[in-house]
Amino acid sequence: MSEPENSARKITRVMPDLLHWTVQDDRIQFRSDSHAVREGDQCVLIDPLPLEEKILTELGHVGAICLTGSCHQRAAWRYRRRFGVKVYAPQGAEGLEETADVSYGNGERLPGGLLAVHAPGPTRAHYALLLDGEGGTLFCADILVNREGELEFVPDKYMDEPGKTRDTARKFLDLKFATLCFDHGAPMTKGAREAIERLLSKSPAG
Repeated sequence: MSEPENSARKITRVMPDLLHWTVQDDRIQFRSDSHAVREGDQCVLIDPLPLEEKILTELGHVGAICLTGSCHQRAAWRYRRRFGVKVYAPQGAEGLEETADVSYGNGERLPGGLLAVHAPGPTRAHYALLLDGEGGTLFCADILVNREGELEFVPDKYMDEPGKTRDTARKFLDLKFATLCFDHGAPMTKGAREAIERLLSKSPAG
């Protein structure tokens, strides 16, 4: 899927080493969100949406780009050329517009200290990324959507295996995190685990 037409006009700081930006995505008629983590003097982009040119410099030195799946390529390839960095994508990801520089699998460490966590459901080659520190941050990709503070699943018709998506969300509760970041929705810094539990209590078992 190509980039959205809109570019983000600002970058917000969720935590000292966690950045966030969002756009109203014309491709899906809903918001889409991106994040970046800082490690030392470099910044690692996660499923990057386009940013207005005048605020790109706020990212500082970009060291790598990490994709959670083929459905979140967004501005990755253009920013690969712009910053001269590698793109990391899941093993077996189908429909990539360009070839990733590095393919990763479950349990591997990616740039920025991100841990790859297999998160099937939306597609088979779909991953969440877990970051240690500050109670832990989980980038949940398309497993969960934050709609004004209440979590939802992406509608079943857009997922390959809806039951596995719910199983993946259930397994998230075994991970250590306090902050939950979405590809669609504002980051949740409080009550994230409880929000997942509420959603699962309302959803049929996988």
